[in-house]
Amino acid sequence: MCMNCGCGEPDERHKPTDITRDDVQRAADGSGLSLEEATKNMTESMAKIGSANRQEATTGARATS
Repeated sequence: MCMNCGCGEPDERHKPTDITRDDVQRAADGSGLSLEEATKNMTESMAKIGSANRQEATTGARATS
């Protein structure tokens, strides 16, 4: 869905910087992972980024872990 914009079209690249299913599949293949494993890892990573951003907003300092 140009997965970053939320349009609901996972295989469409509307802009050169958009992320598609093919991009994620290539990344998964490069790591020897399934698409499902790669998206699980990405979801977990995004949760960590969200936690770090919330902590930074609360404390005014960037988390280093």
